[in-house]
Amino acid sequence: MALCLITHTKGSTPRKPGAKMLVRADGFIVGTIGGGGLEKKVIDDAIKQISLQKTANFEHALVHDHGMCCGGSVHIYIEPIMSKKPLFIFGAGHIGKALAEFAFALDFDVSLIDQRPDIFDNWSTDSYKIFHQSPALAFEKLQFDEETFIAVMTHDHALDREIVAHCAPLPHAYLGMIGSDRKVEIAKKTFRSGALLSEDQMSNIDWPMGLSIKVDNPKEIAISILGKIIDVRSLLKSQLS
Repeated sequence: MALCLITHTKGSTPRKPGAKMLVRADGFIVGTIGGGGLEKKVIDDAIKQISLQKTANFEHALVHDHGMCCGGSVHIYIEPIMSKKPLFIFGAGHIGKALAEFAFALDFDVSLIDQRPDIFDNWSTDSYKIFHQSPALAFEKLQFDEETFIAVMTHDHALDREIVAHCAPLPHAYLGMIGSDRKVEIAKKTFRSGALLSEDQMSNIDWPMGLSIKVDNPKEIAISILGKIIDVRSLLKSQLS
């Protein structure tokens, strides 16, 4: 959504500085900055600035620009308020922890899912949503949409496959699974033999997950994964604009 704020007025205007309106990307509004042709144009401007993800200032001469009888002018500041993209990390081991830390710093809304006892001991978890339970139970609470990012890296290969099989048909922007080429081939064979996923669904999975760069430790692996996720997020932004 975008915040639309009257910052300055001159002459006769329906509302004065400080009046504000929220505009959602689909055009739904909360509040008003004066109604009429002015408000319709501000809504259109707000939707455009949401797609551009940029702030902007606009000046409106009410008679000349909108045929309104007030006769004054209005300055309006529009600021997009962008929600953070959700990132679901299945597996809170060394790589999962590093990925969570880096992703939070880069404005993802991070959720960690892991059922192992004591796995979150000595964590500073205020920055993340923690699901200390099985993926099956977490699925009942997690909300998936076309902007959801999913990284699968549990301690168990079979569990990774179960999670991928569950997530692949759901709406998402990115789904990746960690592992070697052999692990990926075994997963594909399992999915094909059980008719669990279609070829199209499997082709949209990033596996082995991350950028193809030389890495030597969990933090570097996490950076390679986050690099790929950021690339997909940037593509989403460009499609909006």
